[in-house]
Amino acid sequence: MDRTSQAPIAVGFSGGGDSLFLLRTILDWARPRGRPVLALTVDHQLQPDSARWTAEALVKARALGAQARALAWTGDKPVTGLPAAARLARHALLASAAREAGAKVLLLGHTASDLAEGAAMRAEGSTVPDPREWSPSPVWPEGRGVFLLRPLLSLSRAAIRQALVAQGETWLDDPANADLRYARARARASGAEEIPEIEPSLLAAPAFAVDAAGTIRLPRAAAAAHLAAALLCAAGTARPPRGERLSRLVQRLRSGEAFAATLAGARVEAGEGSAEVLICRDAGETARGGLAPLELAPGETGVWDGRWEVTAGETPLTVAALKGRAASLSAEQRVSLLTVPAAARPALPVLLRHGAAPALAPLDGPDLAVEGGGRARPLILDRFKAAIGLYDQESVT
Repeated sequence: MDRTSQAPIAVGFSGGGDSLFLLRTILDWARPRGRPVLALTVDHQLQPDSARWTAEALVKARALGAQARALAWTGDKPVTGLPAAARLARHALLASAAREAGAKVLLLGHTASDLAEGAAMRAEGSTVPDPREWSPSPVWPEGRGVFLLRPLLSLSRAAIRQALVAQGETWLDDPANADLRYARARARASGAEEIPEIEPSLLAAPAFAVDAAGTIRLPRAAAAAHLAAALLCAAGTARPPRGERLSRLVQRLRSGEAFAATLAGARVEAGEGSAEVLICRDAGETARGGLAPLELAPGETGVWDGRWEVTAGETPLTVAALKGRAASLSAEQRVSLLTVPAAARPALPVLLRHGAAPALAPLDGPDLAVEGGGRARPLILDRFKAAIGLYDQESVT
C-alpha cells in the first residue's frame, strides 16, 4: 500500500479468527500513519444468529479502534449454487462500500489454509480459483477502482489462531464452515493442509492501444488471458469468456485468417495480413440487458453498459446507445464519428436530455464535462490496465 496516502483502508471483517487477526494487524500499521480503517461486516442473512453476529462484530471492530459498518445481503437466495452466489454478493457489497468511503484497497483475510482447501476442492472437480495477494475486485461495476489485498496468504489458520489465543482474543465461528453440504467445508474437514506453491504470473503485459471510444487493439499473438480480459473490458460485462470458445478464438487469431466474430458481448475484427486485432462492444448483443438506457436524476451517478460512468447535471439525463440515432446528431458530431472504427460506433453512448438534441458523450479526455453540468468518464482503459496487472499498487490507481 501507499505509505503516503491518507485514504481510508477497508477491511472485510466477519468477526472470525482470520479477519480478526487481519484487522488487528492493519490497525497497528495504520495508526502511526494516521490512516483511518473501516471494518465492513456482511450479514448474508443465511443463519438465524447472523444479525447478532454482525452486531458483535461491529462492537469488536469499534473497540479495537476501527470505524465499522454493517452490510446486508437481502432478497431471495438461490436454491443451488449458494456459496458462489453468497461470495459474489459479498464482493459486491464490500466493493461498493469501500468505494463510497473513498478506499481504493480492500483487505481480505484469506490464508494459506484457504489455498490448501482450494487445491483439495479442485482435485474433486471444483473450479474455484486461488485468491491472489493483489488483484482488482472481481465484481463489476461495483468494484471499479477497488483492489483486493490479501496479506495473510503465507500464514496458516492454525498459526493465526495460536497468535490470537496468546493475545487473549476470542472470535466467532460460522457453522457454515462445518456444513458438509458445501465443498469448502468438506475440504476443511478432510484436513487439507498441503499448501500449494503459487507461481507468480509470468505473462508480460501485451502491447495494446485503447482509443477514446473504448476500442481495444491487441497483437494477434496476445495470450489467451489477455484476450479474455480485452473481451471482458470492451464489452463491459462481468464474466470473462473461458473454455472451448475462447480457445477457438485464439486459434483463429494465430492462424492469420481475416474474420469478424462475437464473443461474450464483444466484437472481434481481424484483418488479413494484420498483426493486430480490434475488439469493441458488440452493438447487436443485448441478451444480458446490455445497451439498455440508463435514467439518471439530477446529480445522480450511474454506470451505463459497464463501460461509462456518467453523472447527470442540473437536469435529468438518459444515456442510451447511439445505434439508430446517428442521424439525429449535429453535423459536427457526425463528422467526429469518422474517427471511430465503424464497428464501435453503434455502441457509443448518446446523451438524451428533455428539450435538447441527442449528443454524443465527449470522446476527448478521461473525465469529460457534459452539457448541463454533468460528467462522463470512460472506464475501459483503467479496467483493462488493472486486468492485465499494470496497476500493482495503491498509488497508481
